[in-house]
Amino acid sequence: MIFKVYFQETKTETPVREKTKSIYVEASGAPEVRVILKDQPFHIELIEELSEAHLQYEKQNENFQLWGQ
Repeated sequence: MIFKVYFQETKTETPVREKTKSIYVEASGAPEVRVILKDQPFHIELIEELSEAHLQYEKQNENFQLWGQ
C-alpha cells in the first residue's frame, strides 16, 4: 500500500497549514509508516492510505516519488 504522509519540517514549531509538506511511503499499514519515519526530524500530521484512483492522480504530479527511492 502507498500512504501519503503530511508533515511539518520541524517538531519545534506550531503546525501551520501553509507550511505542510507531503511524502509518499510504501508500507503494509500506518504503524509501519511511523516506524519507517521515526528517526526523521519532522512532525507527522496525518498518514492517509491512497486508493488506487487517488494514487494514479498523485502519480501525475512531476514531483511524485516514493520515500527512500
